[in-house]
Amino acid sequence: MKSIAVRIPEVLARNVAGFQGERGREWLGRLPELVAEFAGRWELTLGEPFPGMFYNYLVRAVRADGTGAVLKLGVPGGPIGSEADALRAFDGRGCVRLLEADRDGGAMLLELIEPGRTLDEVEDDDRATRYAAGVMKRVRRPVPEGRSFVTVADWSRGLNRLRKKFGGGTGPFPERLVERAERLYAELLASVTGTFLLHGDLHHGNMLSARREPWLAIDPQGVVGAPGYEVPPFVRNNLSGSADPARLVGRRVCVLADELGLDRERVLNWARAEAVLSAWWHYEDDDPEWRRAIPLAEMIGSVRLTA
Repeated sequence: MKSIAVRIPEVLARNVAGFQGERGREWLGRLPELVAEFAGRWELTLGEPFPGMFYNYLVRAVRADGTGAVLKLGVPGGPIGSEADALRAFDGRGCVRLLEADRDGGAMLLELIEPGRTLDEVEDDDRATRYAAGVMKRVRRPVPEGRSFVTVADWSRGLNRLRKKFGGGTGPFPERLVERAERLYAELLASVTGTFLLHGDLHHGNMLSARREPWLAIDPQGVVGAPGYEVPPFVRNNLSGSADPARLVGRRVCVLADELGLDRERVLNWARAEAVLSAWWHYEDDDPEWRRAIPLAEMIGSVRLTA
């Protein structure tokens, strides 16, 4: 099989090998052939790869009809499969369109979003938060029949793995922090009145300015849960430049809850619980970010809402 010259960024190689093991290393070795295979199958002229590739390989492309697109390749059997399923379900509503997909091959052809600036570039935080709320409302949809998606309850069981890892204790994670997250997940999940298919990772970098809608989401994980569970990744993102991050988190929670028609305190509790789970996921993936994620979770746990 022919191959195409492919430069694999160091961070992509490290992450894929670290998270996917031998399967990931084999995929990296085959990547030039895979790029050539799907470029040929979907009649693509390839352009420049995208910067900032961490878990998947992305390259600009032009289709036979002259329209722009994005070729995205990931390790088969990994998250790229569930992403393809979610994109099919969202069908372009509030989200990038899926043009072609080979789930078993770990390949997707996506709509090229232009101008494509991320929500990070909107300096006014309230304005960015309202834009995010608009995307959250657009992308949320009833759970499709006949398709299986991971649930928030499934995700919450990550805290069971934390306990198992440390023999029933919490290791480097503060006991009170883990206990509260466990309690909040139990209470929130027991009182959910309606679930939807959610994006699952809607932070600033996963929303791009577009022409057919003002902002479109990319990289969905596709999780079934209560609408309030869409909020946490956004509220804990881009806080490093704030003089008062707790106040900023509280402000974002209030704006998003009001825009989405949700209870503010309940949304904050989802954020409190999810921040601990996110810290555990970093630890579980051997990502040093977990050391910063724990203080972040503690800070979010300290947030108090004001009118």
